[in-house]
Amino acid sequence: MVRGRCTADMDVIVLKKSSAVAACGAGLIQQLLQTKPAAVLGLATGNTPLAMYQCLITACDNGDVSFRDVTTFNLDEYVGIDAGNPASYRSTMKRELFDRIDIDQARTYLPESDAGVDPSATGPAYEEAILAAGGIDLQVLGIGRNGHIGFNEPTSSLGSRTRIKTLTQQTLQSNSQYFADSGTQPQVAVTMGIATILDARHILLLATGVEKAQAVRDAIEGPVTAMCPASALQLHRKVTVLLDDEAASCLAMRDYYDWVHRQKQRFGKEFTAC
Repeated sequence: MVRGRCTADMDVIVLKKSSAVAACGAGLIQQLLQTKPAAVLGLATGNTPLAMYQCLITACDNGDVSFRDVTTFNLDEYVGIDAGNPASYRSTMKRELFDRIDIDQARTYLPESDAGVDPSATGPAYEEAILAAGGIDLQVLGIGRNGHIGFNEPTSSLGSRTRIKTLTQQTLQSNSQYFADSGTQPQVAVTMGIATILDARHILLLATGVEKAQAVRDAIEGPVTAMCPASALQLHRKVTVLLDDEAASCLAMRDYYDWVHRQKQRFGKEFTAC
């Protein structure tokens, strides 16, 4: 069963299982590429979108979708890590998606800082590259337990642009598993800013698991505040939030979201992929 909510700016859809979240997210991306094969996608790295990427790989293998004309921009990358390091986001994206679909990898961008280059110059150059590509059509996001999106940690400016960001101890602890065999864990990263994310034409936020439930509630039903960076999504004109039952378990308005989604289904509005 699907439960959902729509305001003028945000649609919240709750599905029973995390696998359904992945399939629905992949379906929405496929719909975009059917109407705009040369779309610009903003991508996220982390555990949550991996199952969705696997669905897209399967669809590509089956000939149901093509990425030949797609351009991608990832949210973030660590500072001071070699692109060939297995824990770098470049390596992760190659392993989990890019090497397994028909994309031109020359059109896959991350905010990487080459050796010997001042990383503070990476942000402005990345912003220019996004603008030159025509802006991001669909930005995929996960959400951290502390409400971060990208590496925009609590207290990040809601008007921030791509820049260097120091990671919190909580984020470092959550990501430490990826560096067990890869050497010293970076303490800072270059990340798209919150204002950069909000420039995307459509935002797709995925969240699964009970450990994300409080952050999800704060982002959707709490006040807009720098202490929960994801709450800035309330200001966007078109956000789709896909949750499993566990991630939605703290939502106070869940019954209403279910009711509104049923009304949209009744009138054939959107969400045909879900």
